[in-house]
Amino acid sequence: MVKLGATIAKELLLLFRDRAGLLVLFLMPAALVVVMALVQENVLKTTGEAGIRVLFIDRDGEAVGRAIYEQLDRSDAVQLVSASGAMDDESAQNALADGEYQFSIVVPQGLTVSLKERVAGQIAHAFAPDAGGGSEDAASPPRLTVYFDPLVQGAFRAAVVNALREIVLALEMEMKARAFSEAVSRQADRVLGQMPGPKPPAGAFPRIDPAWGRHRLLEIQARQASRGGFERLPSSVQQNVPAWALFGIFFIVVPMGGSLIRERQEGTLKRLMSLPVSHAALLLGKVLAYVLVCLCQFGIIVLMGIYVLPLLGTPVLEMGSAYGAILLVVASAALAATGYGILLGAVARTYEQASMFGAVSVVIAAALGGIMIPVYAMPEAMQEISRFSPLAWGLNALTDLFVREGSLGSVLPEISYLLLFFAAATAVGWWRFVHRERRDL
Repeated sequence: MVKLGATIAKELLLLFRDRAGLLVLFLMPAALVVVMALVQENVLKTTGEAGIRVLFIDRDGEAVGRAIYEQLDRSDAVQLVSASGAMDDESAQNALADGEYQFSIVVPQGLTVSLKERVAGQIAHAFAPDAGGGSEDAASPPRLTVYFDPLVQGAFRAAVVNALREIVLALEMEMKARAFSEAVSRQADRVLGQMPGPKPPAGAFPRIDPAWGRHRLLEIQARQASRGGFERLPSSVQQNVPAWALFGIFFIVVPMGGSLIRERQEGTLKRLMSLPVSHAALLLGKVLAYVLVCLCQFGIIVLMGIYVLPLLGTPVLEMGSAYGAILLVVASAALAATGYGILLGAVARTYEQASMFGAVSVVIAAALGGIMIPVYAMPEAMQEISRFSPLAWGLNALTDLFVREGSLGSVLPEISYLLLFFAAATAVGWWRFVHRERRDL
């Protein structure tokens, strides 16, 4: 234990002497978390996940325009900004192009009157289909124009259009129900008036409440799949803190692989081997030292997510309740990263090779693992490849614990994969060290 402790102290001392390297190890992932969390918080505004600014131009000024405004105003996802009906389309489009609003709704003049006339014509045709001039022969319906910011994504455009269609459909059903009720009463009074016998007073036939037209028969319920009925949408902080913390953990391979190469090139490794210390103790001490650095790195980023990022306008980081499982996942990811660092230091011949290949390979593994782009958004072939990325294993486990209220049992497969990767990489690196040492003797 004394030899192992001395080895760990030696590695930590070498790390602390490299001030620039420490800044990279701790500040780089912290800066990435801040930048990416703030950027994604802003991107959510263009994808419908956060409040967006809507320019509402009501040139109708009647019931339909007011009803559309009231329905949209009830939604927490939009911030309605009313504009004068005199505002022309070109000014509205310029405001969107400048990024002041995400989309604009223009209610045309005379929309309410036009809809009432169309409803009356359709109801009249329904009671007298042989009279001609029905709804099929009517002019094209009026249009509710929606202008979009060019940066708004296609999926969100479709969501906005569908939401407006639902609002308009409800208005149409209510207007048709009202017109139908009045038409039925008139037709009933006419028929009753033509019957022999005493004439009933006008309006004797009961009228239908037009409100029945807006009552829903079926509701669509969208729920998030979760354990134990727990429902919560992941915030930008919950997505970015574990993702970029893992990215920073795996970037430990660059200084770790470099330290092995420098020790080999400077002859320090041979001097260490001459001491009464086994190869296993030397490597284990190096691994434990860098795992400790990774744990400190993760802890700093978590504290930033809890205390610093909320000051910049993001939600507070919520980590679930399985803190022991989180620690095991992070420790397993740190072991996997250090195992890869040993492999890199054993295979690479120069520090330049280790730093270049290590950095590029970690970035590729991060891209495949869903750190930069969600895995579900990748092509099918890339999704299959992502299954073999250690960063994907770590990210899936932390997301399960942070967002889905997972437990240790739910992340045991990912922990196993990370530990197997550590064992395989360390074994290959160990064999390479022994093989190179024998060759150099």
